[in-house]
Amino acid sequence: MAAAAAAFIMMLMTACVVCSTASYRARVVGGKTEIANVRTNEEVQELGRFAVEEFNRSVKVRKEGEEELRFVEVVEAQQQVVAGIKYYMKIWVTQVKNEDHQMFDSVVLVKPWLSYKHLLHFAPSSQS
Repeated sequence: MAAAAAAFIMMLMTACVVCSTASYRARVVGGKTEIANVRTNEEVQELGRFAVEEFNRSVKVRKEGEEELRFVEVVEAQQQVVAGIKYYMKIWVTQVKNEDHQMFDSVVLVKPWLSYKHLLHFAPSSQS
């Protein structure tokens, strides 16, 4: 009886190790993970709007007369846990003057415990 119980406990422990290892491989610490349902995710859409507004603000400081962009939507997003959370987004925008649509790549760093958001990157996407 004791041998059967010991065998059962050993099988149970092995199953736990296998399951935890399998989930570990799927999510590497510091790796990027896809964000599901981006178009309905209000937090991601707000971060996309923030990125466009910050870009417009920085352009006004650097170049007067530069095209202002209008946020349309975030169409793809990934997140990466660093010293905060980095959001990698593909954002559809329109140019205010001529209504041309264009895709931009953006990276925003968020540190929620500090109420901190910072635009790290915003540039036309190489993939539209």
